[in-house]
Amino acid sequence: MKEWKFDNEQWSHLPGHLRHIPLIEPSQTTTTKVVQWLWAFFLKKIFFRFYIRLKVMGSFRAIYEKHPRLLIISNHSSHLDAISIAAAIPLRYWHRQYAAAAKDYFFSNPMKEYFSKHCIRAIPIDRKGKNGSAIKLCIRLLTELQQIWLILFPEGTRTTDGYIHKFKRGVSVFSQKTNTPILFLYLENAQNLWPKGAGFAKPGKLTIHIGEVHPPADIDTINQNYKKWVDSIEPGRFKEN
Repeated sequence: MKEWKFDNEQWSHLPGHLRHIPLIEPSQTTTTKVVQWLWAFFLKKIFFRFYIRLKVMGSFRAIYEKHPRLLIISNHSSHLDAISIAAAIPLRYWHRQYAAAAKDYFFSNPMKEYFSKHCIRAIPIDRKGKNGSAIKLCIRLLTELQQIWLILFPEGTRTTDGYIHKFKRGVSVFSQKTNTPILFLYLENAQNLWPKGAGFAKPGKLTIHIGEVHPPADIDTINQNYKKWVDSIEPGRFKEN
């Protein structure tokens, strides 16, 4: 990742999709705070109450006090995933939550870019990048920030067959290199409400299960522990390879 010197002319050439990252913009502008409050109000009080009936099994409150830095990982089956997790996190904790998101989709045009930066606080991940800049960026965030909850979807892409697939090793790299613990989440019924390829979500019920916080581990251990936990909630959700 290119090192930027923000006290000279490089600042004016900084790519727009990077300007909101907390290492670059440590404090949010008033406009950003207002936009996030309006978005949170819509998510919590309207969309995830009347259209999508969101149920949260567990609580973030005790986790917040003990773990200022966390990797939050979940299965990935729908465009509802990131916003439903945000809706489940109390607004008072929003200042520390960010979501790793595909740059080629969430930052593909000015409207999506604005929404992604200010509403879901997306960290752009270049899925086609070969230089490891996305990995370096995530490691740097987890290393240099004292308070950050980074939401990851370790499958890498939304499932098309309804099964949870094995996680890619990035989550273990981030966790072990930065000594960051991992919180397990499981999203139940998201794919039925907004499957890949559908234009928009249909109304229904979505449940988020909050699991335990796990210490940094290799990818095989993470996969095994996550599978064991999800099987205790809803057996048969994993793709058997």
